[in-house]
Amino acid sequence: MGRARGSVIFLHGRGATAEDILGIADELQFSDLAYLAPQAARQTWYPNSFLAPIANNEPWLSSALELVGSIVEKLGHAGMPTTKVVILGLSQGACLATEFVARNPERYGGLVAFTGGLIGPMGGLPAHSGNLEGTPCFLGAGDPDPHVPWERVNESASVLRSMGAEVTLRRYPGLGHTINRDEIEEAKRILQTLEPVARYS
Repeated sequence: MGRARGSVIFLHGRGATAEDILGIADELQFSDLAYLAPQAARQTWYPNSFLAPIANNEPWLSSALELVGSIVEKLGHAGMPTTKVVILGLSQGACLATEFVARNPERYGGLVAFTGGLIGPMGGLPAHSGNLEGTPCFLGAGDPDPHVPWERVNESASVLRSMGAEVTLRRYPGLGHTINRDEIEEAKRILQTLEPVARYS
């Protein structure tokens, strides 16, 4: 990966592939970042809705979270601290990214959640604690969305703020289940804040 300024872990949506979400890297246009995109088995990180009881998505959810954690750990061993790592997800991948950051609180380079939120049933979201130490987070979604209620996106933003994150929340009426140019620009804004590490090999 050379002397990358930072790393982005891309998490694809249900039914999609790592190759699909890496297309966003072309939109971001940062050649000095390292891009990593794991592939979910059978193109899904967990089988049921992110609003289902958490037990209904086990053991797949825990396995997916462990996979993301192993990537973060390997980056750390290679000299890339979490402060230089941005976790970016789309749809189901955005839910996984948000859940990972909330369950493993520390200072990250950033969280970008395109149409997603914390995992758990409506009215029964598990408690989260810990300090995100000013981690910049962007959560954006259309409203209404057929898969991700705005109420959950808003609730997730509130939880992340309570954990010390710097959160930008954007609601896009009528957008549909997709990404718009404003969201790409918000992601770029976070990536621009990553400063070079002293040494990365």
